[in-house]
Amino acid sequence: MQDLIFFLREFMDFLFNWNSRLAFLYLAGTVVLAYVIWCARGRPNSFVSWLLPRDVYLHKSNLVDGKIFAFNTLLTMGGAFTAIAATPAVSHFVLTALSGDPAQGAAAGTSWTTSALATLIIVLTLDFCVYWTHRIHHETQLLWPFHAVHHSAEVMTPLTVQRKHPMYIVIGIVIRGLILGSAQGVMLYVFVGHVDVMTIGSVNAAYFTFNMLGSNLRHSHIWLSYGRVLEHVFISPAQHHIHHSKDKKHYNKNYGEVFAIWDLMFGTLYVPKTYEDITFGLADANGQLIEQPHPTLRAAMLHPFVESWEALWKGTSRDPAVAQNAAANSTPTA
Repeated sequence: MQDLIFFLREFMDFLFNWNSRLAFLYLAGTVVLAYVIWCARGRPNSFVSWLLPRDVYLHKSNLVDGKIFAFNTLLTMGGAFTAIAATPAVSHFVLTALSGDPAQGAAAGTSWTTSALATLIIVLTLDFCVYWTHRIHHETQLLWPFHAVHHSAEVMTPLTVQRKHPMYIVIGIVIRGLILGSAQGVMLYVFVGHVDVMTIGSVNAAYFTFNMLGSNLRHSHIWLSYGRVLEHVFISPAQHHIHHSKDKKHYNKNYGEVFAIWDLMFGTLYVPKTYEDITFGLADANGQLIEQPHPTLRAAMLHPFVESWEALWKGTSRDPAVAQNAAANSTPTA
């Protein structure tokens, strides 16, 4: 009974914790935004049936989303992810190495200017980490099976954001810990000198705004584009739909979460000219459809380990041309 109560508390934390995209406030904001979109599109049918179509929310894929979410919640309860959270430790190490005193950096205090700069650095660095964590999972066969669990969703709802293999979560925590922790330590030494409420509050406000302005529509059946100009700066829900598309022209595009600048900088940005009809799920680089490999929770958790192990013997790149070139230029070993 105590375990059940603890589980329910963890689940409720997702509904009331502002750091969770599934927080009740963000879901309520999503409904309001969806209502505006529904009105703008001429109220095609009843709002409830348009917002919550039965063929999406009762789809077997969405039921698997729920099971994966519950499984990861159980792992969180056991401390599986918090035990490897490295960002504070890395920040402390870097700040100590630079200043000799973890409580004092080079700056004497914090002004609105330094706080704004610190906020920008943190948000950009975190988004940079998300971009590269995302990209290396897509483009490395050894890691792709763990992220393929997320992309095997055949329909998308806000719950799909939690359709993540535990290994993907662990690798993301490690990368964020090393990169974001290092950047944060340097930033604290040069610009701030210590962690303050102003900076933390500003970062939280930035992500609060992101979540209120349609983050849950990124995993949904509702198309929302920001327009071609803004979509060179920010990733819209429509652009994330494209990222989940089976279409060949959408393959490995739009890795970013908040900002489109990383995709623009590294050549992976796709900006739609108009509405595109998207089919979600798995396909290869040639657009060949891949049969659902994760029809159950068991398959979603175990199958990626099998695929990843097999990838050790076939090369690590998802791009067939790259893998073939690597094999041709490799030195045979006894």
